[in-house]
Amino acid sequence: MRPTIVLFDVDGTLVTTPGCGRRALERAFGARYGTTAVLRDVRLDGMTDRGIARAGLAALGEPATGAAADAAIDALLAAYVPFLEEEVAAATGLRPHHGVIELLDALDTEASVAVGLGTGNIRAGARAKLSPLGLFERFRFGGFGCDHEERATLLRIGAARGAARLGVALGACRIVVVGDTPRDVAAARAIGATAIAVASSRFAVDELLAAGAEHAFEDLGSAGVLPAIAAG
Repeated sequence: MRPTIVLFDVDGTLVTTPGCGRRALERAFGARYGTTAVLRDVRLDGMTDRGIARAGLAALGEPATGAAADAAIDALLAAYVPFLEEEVAAATGLRPHHGVIELLDALDTEASVAVGLGTGNIRAGARAKLSPLGLFERFRFGGFGCDHEERATLLRIGAARGAARLGVALGACRIVVVGDTPRDVAAARAIGATAIAVASSRFAVDELLAAGAEHAFEDLGSAGVLPAIAAG
């Protein structure tokens, strides 16, 4: 098999943490700005944490660009992490999506495959969501929302880290991005990756294919997922 880097999205792809991230970030806004009514009109699907925080600042009428805004986002996300840990600890029914463990086990047997995360979550946020399920340690590298605010760029960063783990040039690798939203698909296509989408959150298979996914499945337990990843 050609050297392959597989980057998994977190929310809606590997696991759903029902409302935990939104509530935690609203609590961070509440602690800093005195109101939690910030993100009601913000669609979070496929957004990065920094992008969500920036949208919240704009909704409050605060400066959303420039050095002051970047510093405010840093402070918000630092406050967000302990709130997220609390929200995840209190969540009920938290478990990996169907097929996740089995797929990761299968990929672990492939020496030419590097499995990482490609997520808009900051690294500490991804850890807070995945560690209680024993999943965070399954991913030895990644591109995160703390690496860059733009999803395509953080995927490129994650892919470069995967190539380094494989000990080969990035240009020699096939890159596969697995996500659940049209934004995941668009970012994958922007970096020339194969986009594999799963309808395990709010977007249906036909919507994900229409967005440009090469393959779309109901979830990661579907029979065609592993062959699609290994197709190169």
